[in-house]
Amino acid sequence: MARRTFGSIRKLASGRWQARYENLGRSYARPFAAKADAAAWLSTVQADLLRGAWVDPSAGQVTVDELADEWLASNPTKRPTTRAADEQALRVHILPVLGVRRIGRVTPHDVQALVNGWASMAAARTVRRRYGVLRAVLAYALARDMLARSPCRGIKLPPVTSTRRHRLEPDDVHRLAQATPETYRPLVWVGALLGLRWSECAGLRVGDIDLLRKTVTVVNTVTRDARGRPVTGPPKSRAGARTFAVSEALIPVVAEHLRRRGLTVADAEQLLFEAPDGGPLRYANWRRRVWLPAVAEAGCIGAGFHDLRRANASELVASGVDVRTAQIRLGHSDPRLTLAVYAQASSDADRAAADKLGERYGLAKPARSRREHPSR
Repeated sequence: MARRTFGSIRKLASGRWQARYENLGRSYARPFAAKADAAAWLSTVQADLLRGAWVDPSAGQVTVDELADEWLASNPTKRPTTRAADEQALRVHILPVLGVRRIGRVTPHDVQALVNGWASMAAARTVRRRYGVLRAVLAYALARDMLARSPCRGIKLPPVTSTRRHRLEPDDVHRLAQATPETYRPLVWVGALLGLRWSECAGLRVGDIDLLRKTVTVVNTVTRDARGRPVTGPPKSRAGARTFAVSEALIPVVAEHLRRRGLTVADAEQLLFEAPDGGPLRYANWRRRVWLPAVAEAGCIGAGFHDLRRANASELVASGVDVRTAQIRLGHSDPRLTLAVYAQASSDADRAAADKLGERYGLAKPARSRREHPSR
């Protein structure tokens, strides 16, 4: 029999067989009932080493709790709102169930059971967000060679049904603006005419809107940290940092807002919109105190501030603005997002499209002759 070239096998005093090998300066051993089992294990380990699939057996002893802490610390540049959402998903929904489990012992069955439990109590999108956090944590272990395979495989997630969004027409925006207190009325027009996200509106400073050049520059956003406190930071993506033209109609609205607040170009670093007691706006407070009463008075129940942004995108597309320009104005990194998520065809545009198709196929209604008239 050929001499073994990888690892070694010896018989223990207990009668069992111990297989041993060395890798990266460390020694690894495992007992077996039969010598053939020990030999098969060493052959498997050797094959894993040759194809780069070997995983340190001790790495799988790390608990999910410990791994989650390491994963969170691995990305210090993560946006505060994203980090807060990740921490909550781990603290409330993942770690109470899997925290003490060693990552090498977590199975797809465990993950599926966890997902099924969430699905029985939460919306499909919420379940998918929680699962995304767990999958990211275990993918981190995979990238660190702490696992050979992720247990997040073959997991069945609840289907996401389309959300019915509130379609805001120009008349709706006018009513919303009129129903909004004078102090924050310009904020409604900024959302509708510039299509900014709420965080971008809250982060605008006086110097960001150039009334002479009629441009706006988006460089700051206001989000919140894990404790719900306002945090100022850059836009959510590189495409979010942008400069584009401001509508002629918005210039006097902003100018009057600055005059009312006693602000000039010398106050370039002052927030354009502030909370009643000063400082950045908090969306939850502003929504409850300002937006919801205005929505009710305007008869737009169910509309959110983000619907102003969707209305902006829809009007851009309906007005014939090319997708590339709309993409830049909205700060999207992918033009498909501009069309697929935000652009909603208006009923007038939809009717015009239907009529044009009928004309193209020669189905326009013919004029009725005198002989075909039913009274003849």
